[in-house]
Order: sequence, then structure tokens, then C-alpha cells
Amino acid sequence: MIEGEKLISINIEDEMKSSYIDYSMSVIVSRALPDVRDGLKPVHRRVLYGMYQLGLLSKNPYKKSARVVGEVLGKYHPHGDVSVYETMVRMAQKWSLRYPLIDGQGNFGSLDSDPPAAMRYTEVRMEKISEEMLLDIQKGTVEMQLNFDDSLEEPSILPTRIPNLLINGSSGIAVGMATNIPPHNLKETIQAICAYIESDNTLSVEEIIKYIKAPDFPTGGIIYGYDGVKNAFHTGRGRIVLRAKVHFEEIQGRKCIVVDEMPYQVNKSDMISKTVELIKEGKMDGIYQIRDESDRKGLRIVYILKQNANPNVLLNKLFQYTSLQTYFNVNTIALVNGKPVQLNIKDLIQNFVDHRHDVIIRRTKYELTRCQHRLHILKGFLKILNHLDTMIQLIKESKSRHEACERLIRKFNISENQSKSVLDLRLQSLTSLEREKIQKEYRDLESKREFYKKVLDQYSLRTEIIKQELLEINKKYQDSRRTQIDHSGREVHMEDLIENEQVVLTISHAGYIKRTSLSEYKRQGRGGIGNRGATAKESDFFKHLLIATNHQHLLLFTEKGKCFWLRVYDIPEGSKISRGRAIQNIINLQTDDRVNAYILTGDISDKKYVKDHYVVMVTQKGVIKKTSLEHYSRPRKYGINAIIIRKGDSLLEAFLTKGNSQVLIALNSGRIIRFSEKKVRPTGRNSSGVIGISSKNENMVIGMICVEEKCQGQLLVVSEKGFGKRSQLKDYRLTNRGGKGIKTLNITKKTGNLISIKSVTEQDDLMIIKKSGIMIRIPVSDIRIMGRTTQGVRLINLKEKDAIADVAKVYKPIMD
Repeated sequence: MIEGEKLISINIEDEMKSSYIDYSMSVIVSRALPDVRDGLKPVHRRVLYGMYQLGLLSKNPYKKSARVVGEVLGKYHPHGDVSVYETMVRMAQKWSLRYPLIDGQGNFGSLDSDPPAAMRYTEVRMEKISEEMLLDIQKGTVEMQLNFDDSLEEPSILPTRIPNLLINGSSGIAVGMATNIPPHNLKETIQAICAYIESDNTLSVEEIIKYIKAPDFPTGGIIYGYDGVKNAFHTGRGRIVLRAKVHFEEIQGRKCIVVDEMPYQVNKSDMISKTVELIKEGKMDGIYQIRDESDRKGLRIVYILKQNANPNVLLNKLFQYTSLQTYFNVNTIALVNGKPVQLNIKDLIQNFVDHRHDVIIRRTKYELTRCQHRLHILKGFLKILNHLDTMIQLIKESKSRHEACERLIRKFNISENQSKSVLDLRLQSLTSLEREKIQKEYRDLESKREFYKKVLDQYSLRTEIIKQELLEINKKYQDSRRTQIDHSGREVHMEDLIENEQVVLTISHAGYIKRTSLSEYKRQGRGGIGNRGATAKESDFFKHLLIATNHQHLLLFTEKGKCFWLRVYDIPEGSKISRGRAIQNIINLQTDDRVNAYILTGDISDKKYVKDHYVVMVTQKGVIKKTSLEHYSRPRKYGINAIIIRKGDSLLEAFLTKGNSQVLIALNSGRIIRFSEKKVRPTGRNSSGVIGISSKNENMVIGMICVEEKCQGQLLVVSEKGFGKRSQLKDYRLTNRGGKGIKTLNITKKTGNLISIKSVTEQDDLMIIKKSGIMIRIPVSDIRIMGRTTQGVRLINLKEKDAIADVAKVYKPIMD
């Protein structure tokens, strides 16, 4: 230790806290956060002021960027040259700032995040709009502060006429906080500020939103949904969903998705690379090729699709998995009087207007001082010019300038400054014409002086000046909004990523389920042997077949009376020859229970839809029950009770109706009953129902259909040995429920028992599946209309010990 020095012990914890607080405040105030008044961080402010000092105005020639960087580093910003040059580059990029502040010449990077050329190769000058930020700075409009070595002065703020923080936004990461302010449209912003001024500063956020619709990003795109925008405007925080602007085209016979505008701050090349990876992973199977056709005229990315790919589904997948949809997390924090503050849209406008008031007051005081000084000089001129001969004689007789000055002061009772100004007059000022000019200037300055005093005294006059200056700015620089707003936007849901195509759902006797595209099934004529449908074990066969679309809800009803929910797209996909997946692996099904019935519904979250529909169920013993669909509109993981099943009975069938259908229930003995649905009173879920048809001995219900009251279609019946027929519905008279029914098919050993009934028309197709897994599709029009009590005709050829497992009807418009 050097002599005379002494050591002072301090607590290291206290020192660390103090040093870190000093460091964090330095980062917050001097680097990361913008000032609410001019919307600039210190480095941006110093770059613009340095260019202003160099005379790099918009009308002057460009100068090397290195010259500006050197000027800023040497005089104002004692940091690395890279930080200054990167700041300049961003201020010149049209895709980074909504209204660029620097006019750059040379390579300043690209949307692909290509690096700019070195500073020795590029040139810069100020944009016209950035000159508005420095206007009147020489008139004492802002406080000046010493630079880092106290050798020069620099402005602590710029006297900006443009609301830069609103129109260009800002982003930065400080210590313990960050800011992310979106840009807005200049025209909308100025309209809002003018309305705020006209309302005497009482304009609410909701009223401001009428003018500033939403942020306006330099790269355009679409704001998808409006909740995030409203939250950001009201609180200063919000999550804005941004989407690319796209359209569909057909190029060389292929459907294409074309991207015209990207979301803000998205790297185009990285986004394309990510999409290629997704294609390799199988998440974007429908994309055949990606082409980047962007050029100097604009952005254009073309996604060429595979044949039969659905453009809307693929577009939703692109939004879900790539940067074609991104988020802008608004966090409006700026420095107010040197302190970081969370601000909403009204706060930003208020602080800008207050800043403009302060600038106008300072500018007016400066102008008033100059005006009064000039009036003082002109007053001396006018005094002396009325006595020219005396003045000239007095000057001629003086031995020096100092003596002349003193003699003029004593003779005409003027000040020293007036006397010196008189001595500096040119001879031409003594002419009568010049004297009139001086008199006119004096009168003009007097009126200006009165105006300046009014400006300083009257708040309303200053607000009018602010408004007029803003309108001038608007006239010079306004442009159209680039970012569109989709108010109906919502989050991408799973159904948006899955094509709503028609599928065939099959459920086997052993409880295996799958969905297969309807296009895999081909049409055949009556009497064919069918296509191979699936490979099933000898002990299993396909029992249910259903035509559906991917976005529908499937209600599954078990023989024990429980109900489960599935979205069709949640059912595992399989080919025609695949077995499918066990239902108990998809839903929480008990080991001793099995699915016997199913219902396809629309949107079960639609209150009107569920109130207008009913579920009608029937058991093997002929018990029927009717319950409102509303009782089944709230899915539960473990299912719910749909009906109370009596001992020895099981649920067989379920239908969705509108409450005014007619019910037909058939027994395996070939008998059928028809009665109005209104004969069955609606009950809750926890009830067992009433008798629908009387069944004796071993007769069991094999099916139920529900038809409209005035339906003029036909009834199709199929026996287990492959016989079937059509008969007119009108042949079945309407009776009361609970009866024995009437004969619908002449049952013999050749035909076997009745196995299926369907309501059909000439336009339907019939899908028949054997227990062996063989399927056949035939048109209903190929089956003759016959009498109610006849045996029917052979529909499908069966091998020995084979039988019909299930029958479904298919509408031609859906199938073909």
C-alpha cells in the first residue's frame, strides 16, 4: 500500500447491489429504452444529430457510412463502431422501420437477414421525414447536455414534429424489463392526436381506436383477430397475431398457395427452410415444391401443391407450423422523465402533445427574444434616420469608432447596441426606400411580438399550432395502411388442419374402429362379389359401417347404455385392408361392454342445434327412449349414462331426430311397427324408456329407422343370407307404439332372419359388408320394388357359412 493511502472495509453484498443497480439503470436509461417524447434511444438520437451536424440533409449528396460512424463515435457515442453502424442500417431498412429515418445507398441487407455491406462501401443521408425531428433544434427548443468528455454539447431529446414512437415503434431489452412497441400508420396517428387536442385532452382509448385502427407494420401482412390489439391499446400489453397475406393460384394445372406479404420481422429464408423440414417429417404431405420468386418488385413465395391436396387445410398447417403466422407481443415501456413506465395508447399521445407544448414554448421564447432585440435596434434606426445630417456630421467629427458611438448615445439617447448598429449601417440604408423597409420591418416585428406573447399566454393557441403543424406533416408524408385487419380471426384449431373430407367409418364385432377415405371404394353392379375390404380374424367381422365427414362429432352408445364422444378425425385412419384400432384404446370403455350404436352430430356447442334435436334409442327387447341432445352436449372423459338398461336387455340402436319423425322398429322375425315419435315423451338420461314393439319368445329387435312425417321414400330390408327388396313406406300403416307390428319379409330357411332395415331413395347407393370382411357397393335403383310380404331378390353372393354383417346406405353426390 502506498504511503498516505488507507483501506476502507465494505460489505461485498452491499457493493454488489449498489454496482448492479447503477449498471442496470445505465442500461435502462442510456441504451435499451426509448424516450417517450421523441421515441429514440441515445444511439439513434446521436446518429441523427451527427448527420445533421455533418449537413447530410435529404437534398445534399450522400456520404460514406464510415464518415458518419466516425463522427458519432468520436463526438457523442463512446461505444463500438458495430453498434452504431447496425443502428444506421436498421434505420435505413424499409422492412424494419415503417417510416425509415435514413436514406441509404448500397447494400443494406435483405428480408433473408443477409448482412449489409461494410460501412466503407455504403453511403447515407437523412430522409426528409427525419429532418422534421431536428427542425428548430437551433432555437433552444431542447435541453443540451455535455458529451462523454465534456468537450461538446448534444441534445438530450429531439424537438420532433412527428410522433416517432407511435409511427415507428421501438424494441429493446434492458435489465429486468423489455420494451416492444409496434409501429402505426402516420395518417391514423395524426388524426387521433388532432382529435385528442380537439377534445381538450379528454379523448378515451375507445375513441382513439376509432382513428388508430391497429398497428401498421412495414411488411404488411394481416392482423388476425382484434382482442390483442384492444388489450395493447388499453393496457400497453397485448399479444397480436400476425399472418402472411396469401392468395390461391393455378400454375400449369396445379393448385398453388402464393405468399405476397410476410409477417413483421420474419426471416424469409429460415421460414422456407423450416417448411422443407416439415415436408420431410411428413407434416406437410400436400406440398409438392416451394419456389422463392421474390425480386426487387416485391415478395412472392409459391407453394406448389400435390394433386388432390386441399389448399385451405395446407394453408392452416402452414399458419400452425411455420412463421407464416407469428405473434407480436406488445409491451409498451418507455422513459418518462427518465423513468421506465408502462404506457397505453392515450399515454403515448399525451406525452407527445406535452412535449410539443414544451418545444413551442421554448421556440416562442427564443423567437420573442430575437424579435425584441431586432425591434430595439430598429427603434434606434428610426430615431437617428430622422436626423441624418446631424448623425453624419457627428460621425465625421469623431476621431474614432468608440468616440462616435459614445457621442451618438449622448446625442440621441440610444443604447450602446443601437449605437453600434447605426455605425454598421450601409450608405444605401439612408435612402428613402430603405428607410420605408425599416419602418415596415418594425411594424411586422411588432405584430409578431404580440403574437408570440399570445402563444406564451394562451394554451389553446399552442394546441392549434401543434394541430396545424401535424396536419402539414400529414400532408407531406401520409400513406395508406399496409397491414390489413381480420376482426373475425381466431386461433387455429385441430379441425382447421384436417380436411373435412368424406370417410367410411367401420366398427368390427370385436370392437375395432377405423376411418378410410370414401374414395377408396369403387362402385359395382348387383350380384358382384365385392372388393377386399379388410383383413379380420376368423372370430371377428365388421358390424357397423358409417359414412361421415372428418369434422363431425361421433356419439358412441354401448350395449350397457353409456355414451362416449369422439371427433371423427380423432379416429385412427386405416386403409381398406387394415384392421383398425381397438375402441377401448381410444375411449374409456369397460372390458365387458361394447359399442352397439352411433350418432353423427353437427356442432354440439351450438345451443340452438342441441335444443332442436333429440336422441331416440331402442333396445333388443323393444324398449324405446327419447332424450334431448342437450343432455349429451358436454363431453366427459369417462362417458355418461345414456339410458338405464334393464336386466337381460341391451342397447341396440340410436338415431338423431328433430322431434317430429316417425319411428319404424323391426324384429328378426320379419315383423315391423310404425308409429309417431310424438308418442314417446322426452325423458332425462337416467331413465329406462317405454315399450316400442312387443317381442315374444326369441324374437329380437334388429333395427330402427326414423323418417320424416311426410316421407315418400322406400323401405329396404336385407336378410342374413343376402336377400333383400324395396317396398313403399306407405305400405306400412301408422299404429300406436307397443304393438306386434306387421310382416315386412317372408322369412324362410333360404333367406335367413331379417338383419337390416334402411330408408332409401333411387339416388342412394348400398354398401354391404360380409362377416368375412368382403364389401360390395351397389346402387339401390338396381333393387326392385316389391310387395311388403315377398321374399325379395339376392343382393350378394355368399360362400358357405358366410353371412351379412352390416348394411349402410351411401348418397351418390357424396360418394361420386
